[in-house]
Amino acid sequence: MEEVARFLAAVTDPEIRMLLRTIYACGLRLGETLQLTASSIDSQRMVLKLSGKGQKERLAPLSPVLLEELRNYWRETRPKLWLFPGKTQAHPLTASTVQRACQRACRRADLPRITPHTLRHCYATHLLDVGIDTRTIQSILGHHRIGTTAIYTHVTLAGLSQVISPLDKLPAPPADSPR
Repeated sequence: MEEVARFLAAVTDPEIRMLLRTIYACGLRLGETLQLTASSIDSQRMVLKLSGKGQKERLAPLSPVLLEELRNYWRETRPKLWLFPGKTQAHPLTASTVQRACQRACRRADLPRITPHTLRHCYATHLLDVGIDTRTIQSILGHHRIGTTAIYTHVTLAGLSQVISPLDKLPAPPADSPR
């Protein structure tokens, strides 16, 4: 998580930083994030309404922290159509603009390559670390197959440290038994 925080802090453009915070906060794909509008935010149900891969609609949980940040961002920028507009209000930011900003932030923070997809991967891994089950993560990420989600959810050292061996639950051996 520390690297994610360093990376996001190194993004100098406030609009792109907000876009990347949105990706990390909700586990979004870059393409989904670029297509967000103000109407994508459902603050009553605390979800983002997305048009994902293959134009499949899905919902992503909306962090209360992110909602407040998005509200402040909207008040400051007043985007007309796209939440993250490009050079003109008629078009969203481009993926290449965001990717270049990521490269600059990595150099600035002296970090290895971090992309918007890396943030999605970190989101899934961090959810797994706090005990969210793989099926729920699959649904949030919009994966059709659980095997796709399994790629994101590699076992971390934090996860391994939570495993309790069945041996630890056995009653202690009698004092006179060999060890």
